[in-house]
Amino acid sequence: MEAEKETSAGKAKKGKARPDGEDAGKARGKGSPDKEFLYEFGFSTFILSLSTSALVHLGELPDPLRNTKEVNLQLAKQTISIIEMLKEKTEGNLTKEEENLIDSVLYDVRLKFVNSSK
Repeated sequence: MEAEKETSAGKAKKGKARPDGEDAGKARGKGSPDKEFLYEFGFSTFILSLSTSALVHLGELPDPLRNTKEVNLQLAKQTISIIEMLKEKTEGNLTKEEENLIDSVLYDVRLKFVNSSK
């Protein structure tokens, strides 16, 4: 039983185990596309999603539901704060690529926020 726990923990660290206990390799060939999509969603994708949200709130990109550009500095600031919090909370646990991504995203959205605030 102990060996089974270690195996699952080892797989989870390598990104091969899924929260529902199903092996990633098994899930790819079977099941709905939604399950496969959820498995592929990673930290970088999450940061890029937050970045896109901030850009929508800054009026840089159109709102996907209304197809209009509107500025909402309060929501933009909140999204930027979430990215900052994630950077702080994940410090020392990111790959170099993830660190570079979060730094460049923060630089970009902060600069656009300052320009939108004028």
